[in-house]
Amino acid sequence: MDSRKNYSDALNSVKYRLVDFEYRLPPELIAQYPLKDRTACRLMVVDKSSGKISHHRFSHIGKLVRAGDCLVFNNTRVIPARLFGCKDRTGATVEVFLLRQLENNLWEVLVRPARKVRVGNKILFGKSLSCDVVDNTLSGGRIIEFNTNGNILQLLEELGNMPLPPYIKRQPEAIDHEYYQTVFAQKPGAVAAPTAGLHFTETLINTLRKNGVNITFITLHIGLGTFRPVKVEDISRHRMDSEYFEVDEESARMINQTKRNKGKIIAVGTTSVRVLETLADHHGFIRPAKGWTEKFIYPPYDFKIIDGLLTNFHLPGSTLIMMVSAFCSLPLVKKAYQEAIRKKYRFFSYGDAMYIS
Repeated sequence: MDSRKNYSDALNSVKYRLVDFEYRLPPELIAQYPLKDRTACRLMVVDKSSGKISHHRFSHIGKLVRAGDCLVFNNTRVIPARLFGCKDRTGATVEVFLLRQLENNLWEVLVRPARKVRVGNKILFGKSLSCDVVDNTLSGGRIIEFNTNGNILQLLEELGNMPLPPYIKRQPEAIDHEYYQTVFAQKPGAVAAPTAGLHFTETLINTLRKNGVNITFITLHIGLGTFRPVKVEDISRHRMDSEYFEVDEESARMINQTKRNKGKIIAVGTTSVRVLETLADHHGFIRPAKGWTEKFIYPPYDFKIIDGLLTNFHLPGSTLIMMVSAFCSLPLVKKAYQEAIRKKYRFFSYGDAMYIS
């Protein structure tokens, strides 16, 4: 066991560059629609100590998680972040993509076509909502201020579109309003779904609870920064956008008690990992907190708290595949991805899952 661990540690001590995280994916393996039965997807299980890879159905996840372990979910809720409006003076069509709420009616956004949207412009989204462009951002976006006396989040539900990622080559449909949202989503603020959580149903979660598995929820409002392409060959120079998180006392207590009782902390999704590793002390315990994180995890990295990771298959060269490689070793991740391609797994947001233990 020690020799396998030393071998894994040695692999993760190598300094990797952006090109090391690239791979070729046949376009037909990118899932364009969700499965109507959330638990029916395939589940690849990777044992990072032995390097063994096995294949299962997600509905069998209860056989892989033991009583006393703790599953940590991200309960953020995706907002309909894509708005289409027109400039008040010219009537020109403008797309506004909400990135994050700064305060009250002030939001950071992306606009298209960017060259035609300037500070001082007013954009109309209908009789009940408009905004003024009040500033530019360093990353090429805009700061807007909504003009309304109503509740912004309620108006977005009426006027906004679900922000499907660009590799889903279709317009949002009614099915996306249900399936591009976890069944436990509670706190609105994300512009992308915590996709590992999409595979769970209330029935499955209740079954896990009855079997003695601890279930807890934290919050990370996912922004586009999580998916922003890495453009520097030296990945250590990449900078993540900050994302807002919350961990309450009850969740921190359950996670810490699981740790004391020698149970496994299993992060459901890379977004849960970012929060846990942001807050973990050198003993592997966390504290209740609210704030912003710019945590970027890439190999080599010494994980302080998580023992397992449930995740989807991620884009080539993304910060997400870098995090997975830090937890599992890049050679084993590459082997797993090549096997997933060979066995025609479904990739990305609506795709199949991987459990690394």
